[in-house]
Amino acid sequence: MASAAQTISGVQAPLAWFNEFLKRELLPYPGRVAKVARMVIAATIMMILVMTFRIPFGPYAAIYTFMISRESPRETVKSALTEALVFACTAIYIVLGAMLFLSHPMMRLLWVITTFFLMFFATGTMTNYTATARFGWLIVITIPLWDLHTTAEARLEGMLWAVAAIALASLITVIVELIFAELQPGDELSRFLADRLRSIEELLDCFASGSPAGAKIRDKITGQAMLGTSGLRRIIQRSNYTPLQAEQMGAVVALVGRLVDVAANASYLTPESSAADQQRIRVLTENVGTLREDLLNRRIPQSKNFDGEISTALPQLREMETAVLLIGKVFSGTHAVNMYAPPSTADPQLTLFARDALSNPEHIKFALKGCLAASLCYVVYNAIDWPGISTAVTTCFSTALSTIGSSRQKQVLRISGALVGAALGLGAQIFVLPHLDSIAGFTVLFVSVTTLGAWIATSSPRLSYVGLQLVLAFYIINLQEFTIQTSLAPARDRLVGILLGLVMMWFVFDQLWGIPVIILMKKALISQLRMLAHFSREPLSADYKLAAERSYTLREGINKNFDSIRASADAILFEFGPSRQAGLAWRNSIRLWQPRLRTLFLTRIALWKYRAQLPGFELPDTVLASQHYFDQQSAELLDSIADRLEGKRTQQKADLEESFERVEQAVRSCGLGQLQKTPEAQLGILLQLCSRLKGLVIALNQQIPQPETTPLIQHELQSEVQVP
Repeated sequence: MASAAQTISGVQAPLAWFNEFLKRELLPYPGRVAKVARMVIAATIMMILVMTFRIPFGPYAAIYTFMISRESPRETVKSALTEALVFACTAIYIVLGAMLFLSHPMMRLLWVITTFFLMFFATGTMTNYTATARFGWLIVITIPLWDLHTTAEARLEGMLWAVAAIALASLITVIVELIFAELQPGDELSRFLADRLRSIEELLDCFASGSPAGAKIRDKITGQAMLGTSGLRRIIQRSNYTPLQAEQMGAVVALVGRLVDVAANASYLTPESSAADQQRIRVLTENVGTLREDLLNRRIPQSKNFDGEISTALPQLREMETAVLLIGKVFSGTHAVNMYAPPSTADPQLTLFARDALSNPEHIKFALKGCLAASLCYVVYNAIDWPGISTAVTTCFSTALSTIGSSRQKQVLRISGALVGAALGLGAQIFVLPHLDSIAGFTVLFVSVTTLGAWIATSSPRLSYVGLQLVLAFYIINLQEFTIQTSLAPARDRLVGILLGLVMMWFVFDQLWGIPVIILMKKALISQLRMLAHFSREPLSADYKLAAERSYTLREGINKNFDSIRASADAILFEFGPSRQAGLAWRNSIRLWQPRLRTLFLTRIALWKYRAQLPGFELPDTVLASQHYFDQQSAELLDSIADRLEGKRTQQKADLEESFERVEQAVRSCGLGQLQKTPEAQLGILLQLCSRLKGLVIALNQQIPQPETTPLIQHELQSEVQVP
């Protein structure tokens, strides 16, 4: 039976698979045309200003319009003050560093290396994406400037031009984003989710009528499955959601993504369903439609329960029903926000850096790797006195900014994009530019290449890097001068610099520190389970301020593991070798467990408030003690699951059923005096949450067996998983 999963995993012949892959990636999807139009318009306006007024650093200003987040234009404008502050501090830092260390070669080298480390550390830890781009972009385009053998005044003038060019690119992009935001108001995340749910409705309508899905519906759902949810998760990360909203919407995105994946496989079936099955499918269709309307209208999603048994005619139906019910449970309860959210006095303030910036060693590792790659490029082009290839450092930063972390297939995509962009750039200089005598003709060429790059850049992460590197190479080759370049030497130098940067990133990230993606995915899952176990025991401190801060640190770490697992799942599809099939099997299993872990996480957030005895959530001593025992048992069971994934064979001692019965008995034994302190409705919510958590943990325990790990995976998993 053909299916999306088979197509992705590479059962087809390599060439046929590649053609199918390109077809899926390049298909239009809702919002893609508008996003490409915004990118092309902003970059074109910037190019015209650069060429008309001869503004230096034109290529970097034009490519910067690609770097700015386009998921939430209103929030981009709201964060303008922070970005301006970061921009000013970066300029001052560079000028002071140049003044202090310019005349001392060894000290200057140490300062440059330190600056690269800070740049990559900020890339991995800053919460404001646009501020990150401004900080790093200004560094990479001005540090080579201070190496030129010219006067201090000329260097300072170049520095000011760089600041002006990036500021102008920011202003143009924000204006374009605001104009488009007014033309298409509304919540972009909800629209994208609603479109996916609409596709599932159309598929289920076909099944309810007993007919197979049409080619149009099948292609649409398969395309959405190939696209993944990384773009939706970026919207959440770069938005101004509160911690509660980000966690809830992250769970909804994961569950909707799972629904699309299941629907993509089911779309190839021709079910022979009974009348009872068709009625059940209609109920599911109605639930999906209700969820879609609720999300669009910003209401708490509601869903009906499914009763009875289903035949084996459509085995994916049960899984889709489970996902729909879990979406409703993410927001369940009449007072869902009050139940899940912390009090307003405890809400963390928006910060410039992530809360685990200093506690998570992965940030330091990423900064060291990026610093090493950029420093090697810097040393190489200075040692051989070839300043024309200084674009290597720029390439290192743009590569890191496009994805935190790396894998082999991403480097292949980046090198492919650079080669295509260089070929277009050199081809234009040889065959096209000599025949152009006006800015209008160059604009047509520029728009054509930018549209191609932007369309590819708006694909999923499996292909988007090609688009970014394509336009980067083309801009660097063709926007440096303001006249027709008769020599190909500058283009050659810039191309060599781009390739040098990509090779250094590949060498450092993949060869020196490279780890198979499946190992990273399993480590993230184990860390996720360990953190959930720790969170189950929180708060450990009686000091509420310390307990709340610890809670937020754990919650952020758990959310990052969710993102890491999803990103790794995308990367595994392009990992090849003898362990590919085992990796794909693990990928499918881990993705199947993620929705339950998401719901478990949100349920645990609600139970934390009872353990912390927040106002309105105080419990009688007997109930609180039974809840602590129940939470301890669930934590031990989660730790036991993590041990099994690490290859440890431990004897399971936790008994969630018995501990939950203790909670029920303690609640039933509450007297009238205790109920005056804790309303019966609140105790009922506590029981509901504990019951849900019990079911989720027991289901995970049954689904995650003792793994048959390969020696390589087993060896890598021996290192201790850190919990912040």
